[in-house]
Amino acid sequence: MKRPDVKICGLKSAEAIDLAVARGATHVGFIFFEKSPRHIDPLTAGELADRVRGKTKIVAVTVDADNEELEEIISFLKPDILQLHGHESPERVLNVKAVFGLPVMKVFSVRGPDDLRAVSDYEGLADRFLFDAKAPAGSDLPGGNGVSFDWDVMGALDESVDYMLSGGINRDNVGRALSATRASGIDASSGVESAPGVKDLQKINAFFDAIDEWCEQAGSKGVTT
Repeated sequence: MKRPDVKICGLKSAEAIDLAVARGATHVGFIFFEKSPRHIDPLTAGELADRVRGKTKIVAVTVDADNEELEEIISFLKPDILQLHGHESPERVLNVKAVFGLPVMKVFSVRGPDDLRAVSDYEGLADRFLFDAKAPAGSDLPGGNGVSFDWDVMGALDESVDYMLSGGINRDNVGRALSATRASGIDASSGVESAPGVKDLQKINAFFDAIDEWCEQAGSKGVTT
């Protein structure tokens, strides 16, 4: 069976990014959002990305960033993908792709099936989607809050939609997340941390161990993703 893509997001240390890629991370994400404990400056992010460039896909995670901000991030990081985690409209997605010539992953915050209705407006525009849990009341962060949503709602999504799943995913529930959805990729951030913004090497290892175990079990059952 095809192993799901795995994105480790909010990386800030050489040790964490090296381990994530050594364990098979297909994507590594750097967050450019000052309110986040995972915020990183473009120069430092670029230096970290250089350690693994060519071995994994580099993702720049932004929240309603303007073109000037994106230009600075891209000049230092040289990302493979731009992840738009704000309220970007379909027109904004088109503009970003036209100006910067990079693939775009558009994020949707989900609590229930109604939150999936807008996806159709972005089909054919975004190159991939990521579905994250809606932020709890009082949170300033659009993601990385360590909360999940009801994965059963993903069954209402058209089967042609390619997406990654995020939101409170950790070693204990990643297998359940993969089994409950047809996500082609899994995104983890808070689930592999010892504290907000602090990646835990043991938790990263355990997370990949759990994915490997799920793949082995799913393969033996003839499950495909």
